[in-house]
Amino acid sequence: MSGNQIAVLLLDLVGVFAVCGLLGSLVAKLGQPPVIGELLGGVLFGPTVLGPWSGVLFPDAVRPTLGAFGNVGVALFMFALGAEFDGSAVRTRLRHAWVVAAGAMLVPFALGVGTALLLPVLGVGQRGSPTAFVLFLGVALSITAFPVLARILDDRGLVRTGVGRLALTVAALCDVLAWSALAVVVAIVSGSGGHVWQVLLLVPLVVVLRFAVGPVLRLVLLRLGPRQENAVVVLLLAGALACGAATELMGLHFIFGAFVFGLLAARSGPGPLVARVRGRVLEISRFFLPVYLVVAGLQVDIAFDPASLVLLGVVLFAATAGKTLGAFGAAKACRLRTRPATALAVLLNTRGLTELIVLSTGLQLGVIDRRQYSVMVLMALATTAATGPALAWLARRGNRLGEDPFELDAVGMPVGGARR
Repeated sequence: MSGNQIAVLLLDLVGVFAVCGLLGSLVAKLGQPPVIGELLGGVLFGPTVLGPWSGVLFPDAVRPTLGAFGNVGVALFMFALGAEFDGSAVRTRLRHAWVVAAGAMLVPFALGVGTALLLPVLGVGQRGSPTAFVLFLGVALSITAFPVLARILDDRGLVRTGVGRLALTVAALCDVLAWSALAVVVAIVSGSGGHVWQVLLLVPLVVVLRFAVGPVLRLVLLRLGPRQENAVVVLLLAGALACGAATELMGLHFIFGAFVFGLLAARSGPGPLVARVRGRVLEISRFFLPVYLVVAGLQVDIAFDPASLVLLGVVLFAATAGKTLGAFGAAKACRLRTRPATALAVLLNTRGLTELIVLSTGLQLGVIDRRQYSVMVLMALATTAATGPALAWLARRGNRLGEDPFELDAVGMPVGGARR
């Protein structure tokens, strides 16, 4: 980069932090997660509001570097989340999590496929392979934004509740399934099946991490101890980035590698030491996450023409109805009470970061055009923004009825007797 480009990059970072920080604070006062304000900041910087000035303020030569900062922030956040994740709670809920994940994936995927088949009738065109477009829309509507969900739970103190832990487990399973399906779409577009078999490499990676890297990491962390905490931070961050690179090469996203290494760190290191390192990493990640959201928002160009409004209405209905009905129905099949099942369905409707990653991939591959991308981003914003008010309503109603809609017993079953 030239000197002028470096200066523009630094000024862009200043603008991103200032605007996103302000908008994040404003939406937080309205009971919304800060991620909503940060993504709105990206839309405000984009061509929808600034028109051609967006390219002047954020030139093409600078955007890849901004994207790199954002990707590092996402990787660090996922590592910190994995280091906080309670593995024992996951194991006790795994059977129920698979049932809920199946419902939360299959129903919106089917509605997404149906929507893709309906769009030509509504006068909405499609690009590239029809098969890839149909499968891609099914994947896009079935996404749960794992990082954004975790951030919402963390901001509201729900990470350690029964529904919060079950929602994180289900979201992790849903996203693994979604990324696997997206790999199939990529293979169809590229004309090669290579991405499909690469996904299977995740299994030996987990085995190697668990049985080879894990014992070595445990010995190293015990030897370093709390007195060399800075060295521990460097070691764990290097491991998280390396695992992220490995899963990226496998056709999955780097967030899974970083998350898995966070799980490994939580199992391998002394609890207090890992907790302190996690806190330091989390603060760093929250500094860079707005950059990723702004870069994604820069590609949004909203045109409120009749075709776009029809597309938005159809997509929003299919996404919300599919995820809600699928997750709620599967949760009831696991004999959860109505309010915890409803809370779970609300949480799994959270989209945002992961949805943006999928949509950006589809845009880069030419599976969707910029108008469809913009409409899908609006859908992600709307469904994520609805999460906070819905959770607040459930909490108030649960308090009035004398029960906690966010708590389950140790095996993911209802607490305290009769179902409602």
